[in-house]
Amino acid sequence: MPVAQPSPELINKLVYANRILYDHGVVDGLGHASVRHDTAASTYLLSCNRAPGMVRRQDIVCYDYDGNAVSDTTERPYLERFIHGEIYRARPDVVAIVHSHSPSVLPFAVTQNALKPVFHMSGFLGEGSAHFEIREAGGNTDMLIGSSYLGEALAKSLGRHSCVLMRGHGSTVVATTLEQAVYRAIYTEVNAKLQLAAQPLGEITFLNKEEAQLSSDMNDGQIPRSWNLWIKRLGNIDLDA
Repeated sequence: MPVAQPSPELINKLVYANRILYDHGVVDGLGHASVRHDTAASTYLLSCNRAPGMVRRQDIVCYDYDGNAVSDTTERPYLERFIHGEIYRARPDVVAIVHSHSPSVLPFAVTQNALKPVFHMSGFLGEGSAHFEIREAGGNTDMLIGSSYLGEALAKSLGRHSCVLMRGHGSTVVATTLEQAVYRAIYTEVNAKLQLAAQPLGEITFLNKEEAQLSSDMNDGQIPRSWNLWIKRLGNIDLDA
């Protein structure tokens, strides 16, 4: 049965999130962002199978946790929508999710080295990144989270972390707001790039747990400043085109 229409503001924000992530090179033709429905329980918003930089208002679809569309659509869904449904099911605290294949993160995913905060902007990585090995859950696969079973396994690997690295694939970050999810996806990539650059120079002094938490709390209060700039960078765009 179709659910109530989400607020226009939430739809607009999800379109902007997709466009911002593309503008920052976190996603290209692939990758996706989602957000919980603002009034319908056990439902989330995700674009249809569209490149993030081309997502429009009319592309936003409501799904249940099992990956079934519960709003009117004739468009193909993302193959990996199960990432979102199963994490929302497992983590009631999560409001928004970004899945991407940003290039600086991949070396950490394939070596099982954790991302840790090298500077204050990535304090949300204070617990380090989790790691998901798809072979342990599904044997030899195409590496995609194409079923609820694999989505559940990914959610278990994520645990209480804010970021999970996916071997041979990419990463997924979670957050309590859509703006925070976009921020974390961008700064996961930035932190990975800096961590890779620092490693050859010697032992890295990462933020400790308290420094990371204090930095994360401080940055959460500053996210609107970045979000407004990121939207301005997009220029005058038509969210329906």
